[in-house]
Amino acid sequence: MANPDFSLYVLRCADGSLYTGIATDVQKRVAEHEAGPRGAKYLRGRGPFEIVYSCVVGDRATASQMEYRVKRLSRARKLDLIEGRSALADLAPVQVVAEGCA
Repeated sequence: MANPDFSLYVLRCADGSLYTGIATDVQKRVAEHEAGPRGAKYLRGRGPFEIVYSCVVGDRATASQMEYRVKRLSRARKLDLIEGRSALADLAPVQVVAEGCA
C-alpha cells in the first residue's frame, strides 16, 4: 500500500481562535475533532469549526515539519496564509505538494 498524502489544515473555532493540524483525510479528522475523544484536547468546547485552509503537503514527515512551522507563526502571518497573501512554500525550504491549497 502506498503512503497516503498528508494535508495541512487550519480550522477557525467558534471563539475565533485558529488551530493547525495534519491529516490524510481532513473532513474525517474534523469530524473526529467535533465528535469527541479522538479530537484534539485544545478544540474541546470550541466548536463548531470551519476549515479555512487546507493544502496537500506530501508525506507525514513533510506535513509534520510544515505543521510545526505554521504553528509558530503569529496570528497575523497565519491570516496572511489563509487569505492567500503568502504561500505555504514560502515558509520553509521543504518541498510542498501544492495541490488543493485553499
